[in-house]
Amino acid sequence: MVNKLYNVYKRFWGFLQEDSWSSFIVTLALAFIIIKLVFFPGLSLITGTSLPLVIVESCSMYHHEDGFEKTFESSVYEDYGITLEDTDNWVFQNGFSKGDVIFVVGAKNIEIGDVIIFNGGMQYPLIHRVVGVGDSYATKGDNYKTNSRQLSSEKNISGDQIVGKALFKVPFVGWIKLIFFEGGRTQSQRGLCR
Repeated sequence: MVNKLYNVYKRFWGFLQEDSWSSFIVTLALAFIIIKLVFFPGLSLITGTSLPLVIVESCSMYHHEDGFEKTFESSVYEDYGITLEDTDNWVFQNGFSKGDVIFVVGAKNIEIGDVIIFNGGMQYPLIHRVVGVGDSYATKGDNYKTNSRQLSSEKNISGDQIVGKALFKVPFVGWIKLIFFEGGRTQSQRGLCR
């Protein structure tokens, strides 16, 4: 029985090594199945969140040349008693760019300055920086051009809405996927952040 299984495995492995269209299609199907049914569920289990990897699709967390200095021209931070000096210990000092892949873990011990992913009533989850912590959370994107005033969907975020907390980023890798959807966006939403 073991020899039969080994022979089947050996023939299948040989088939996958062939330079043919059928081998290519089967290899792609296997890769998809492994990623969808093994890799992502395993990663979700390990990280404690349903979205362990997210692609940044907007410029709401983009930092311009002046970084937090320019961002602090918004009075939203003053509303929450946050000063420019408070940002010194914040994660993601350089923000995110469209196309960055963010590694996400379960949201525990959320503090001001953390970056969270949450369901804000839109089609896709939002990723913004926490500016207020209490019975609920308030967030704001770092980009001073697109977030000069806080949006209503960013206030009163309950713990149930939070998907996770951003841990680290891999720059621009998400463009492999985003490039296919750029044509469907409005002209102002296309391309790199400026």
